[in-house]
Amino acid sequence: MGKLIFITGGARSGKSTFAEKLAGQQPVEQQREAQQSTLLQNVLYIATAVPFDDEMELRIQKHKERRPAKWETVEAYRDLDKVIEMNIDGKSAVLLDCITVMITNLMVERNLDWDRMGTEELYNIETEIDCEIKKFIDTTKNKEALFIVVSNEIGMGLVPEYAMSRVFRDIAGRINQKLAEAADEVFFCVSGIPVKIK
Repeated sequence: MGKLIFITGGARSGKSTFAEKLAGQQPVEQQREAQQSTLLQNVLYIATAVPFDDEMELRIQKHKERRPAKWETVEAYRDLDKVIEMNIDGKSAVLLDCITVMITNLMVERNLDWDRMGTEELYNIETEIDCEIKKFIDTTKNKEALFIVVSNEIGMGLVPEYAMSRVFRDIAGRINQKLAEAADEVFFCVSGIPVKIK
């Protein structure tokens, strides 16, 4: 059975840096008494970002430069259970960064008129996203690895002006709750400081 750590927080709060530190500095059984840790090279990094403009390209590049070169990186935002199944062999940790980008990608690939969308369509979208997350959570329970998931806590500000933004905020909030409930540990990052809340 795997262990799931969920990390949330605002933009630029240090979530990814903390997640990468957790993934790469896991204590090795034989060294626990010496209170030492070693850099693990057998990490699967699942990046959900899609480079849609120059700014996003730069952000992705900075993330890549910060990670150890030997970590295996897979770019995907759907069917994560299958992605993990195909790439998990020999891995001690899986780092998924990030859930809110995944949700965004699943929403925008539909090319819908969000202002005129009916309740049934909204339900179908959230159900599909919820199903993706459920399959991911089930996978974390069935694999012997450390799973670290990064997300953004976006519901702490003003109510968004546009319908799509409101739908996104609501879906992300509910998905974060499900991940936090399923997680063994939850951290909230504030100004670069991770605070354990579960």
